[in-house]
Amino acid sequence: MRREHRTGLQSLPTGSARSARSAFLLALFLVLLLALLVVPAAVPSGTASAAVVSGAADGDGWFRKATARAVRAHERARARVDRLREADARPPKIEAAEERRMAIRAGLWDLLWAVERNVGDPVAVDPSGRAGHCPVPTRSHAQQHQRHQRSPKKKTRTMQRTKPRTLKTPQDLKKPQTVQVPQATQVPKTPQTPHRPWTAPTRGYWLSAGFAAQGSRWAHRHTGQDFAVGAGTPVYAVGPGTVRATTCGDGFGNQVVVRHPDGYFTQYAHLSHIDVRKGGHVSAGQRIGLSGATGNVTGPHLHFEVRITPYMGSAVPPLPWLRRKDVQVIH
Repeated sequence: MRREHRTGLQSLPTGSARSARSAFLLALFLVLLLALLVVPAAVPSGTASAAVVSGAADGDGWFRKATARAVRAHERARARVDRLREADARPPKIEAAEERRMAIRAGLWDLLWAVERNVGDPVAVDPSGRAGHCPVPTRSHAQQHQRHQRSPKKKTRTMQRTKPRTLKTPQDLKKPQTVQVPQATQVPKTPQTPHRPWTAPTRGYWLSAGFAAQGSRWAHRHTGQDFAVGAGTPVYAVGPGTVRATTCGDGFGNQVVVRHPDGYFTQYAHLSHIDVRKGGHVSAGQRIGLSGATGNVTGPHLHFEVRITPYMGSAVPPLPWLRRKDVQVIH
């Protein structure tokens, strides 16, 4: 599906000249970005998506810089919405700020979708992983694994010793007997599922390559946070959401992309095993796979990324994003 966002440019607030100017500038910006699609059209489908995002199509990195500006504009708009909500601003003001944020996100989404689909990014062309024969579990296996994680462990009953009964003597029968009135039986309450807090994507890790790190291993900058763990370490969804993609075959190897209620996406890459399927619902702390060394890697680790859209080119710093969810990652 091309668009999953709800708001386009037409939903921007038009009640003031300032809003109209912002909408015009945003539309002009998106037109310039879409003009770049003429250049990537000649790129072979097997070319890595990182080459397009890093500016290889135009040589000077203009495309990459333009998408980076759009990401920064979205994060400023998101921060403004958060400030207005914390200040208990009037609803129309909050709605106008949120519409502007959604418009920026919609333009970035459409642009990256077109580029990534053109270069053959699996998240854009094969989000279920079926065409690439990715190691995705069958539906029955995924449901069974999910029930196994949710079902509580049965407690074993222990037999308690009872005191031996003693026969009553005639003297005991003469003593006044106290009658115990039975208490009204209470209907047991249905236990509610506790709300799981957001969590780190794995355990027993140490942080290796961080966000925006530079080096010969990346086309431009590192777009996520690497968690150094051994192969086969469980990988968990950091929060509740819906599985957007389970793919393989590119530099990220076996990967899972999850969409969360706040609209952001998290990516878990280089997995050796995938436990979930596209369209499935996950909870915070639910195991979604095992770490590995698939794709373009130098050793086993988990590549964790936070994105505004499902596609490469919209990443934001993951550790500050996790801190906003009250997740403290140990350095």
